[in-house]
Amino acid sequence: MLNILSFLLGILSLVVVIPATIPPLGALNWLALPFIVIGIVLGALSSSNSGRNFCLIVGLIAVIRLSLGGGWI
Repeated sequence: MLNILSFLLGILSLVVVIPATIPPLGALNWLALPFIVIGIVLGALSSSNSGRNFCLIVGLIAVIRLSLGGGWI
């Protein structure tokens, strides 16, 4: 059950992170990061690792995008 919740939080975060790759919308990644962290924690508590790994990949995309834009752009 926790793995499913983790995967759903990862999908919700991905929906926010994809438009945030457009330069004026880069600050939206800050909105997605709390959901990504909660998804990683829930995925770590579950018996399966797929939800946690998905959230880690989405988080990596968000963090790389934030670092390229200086945190806001």
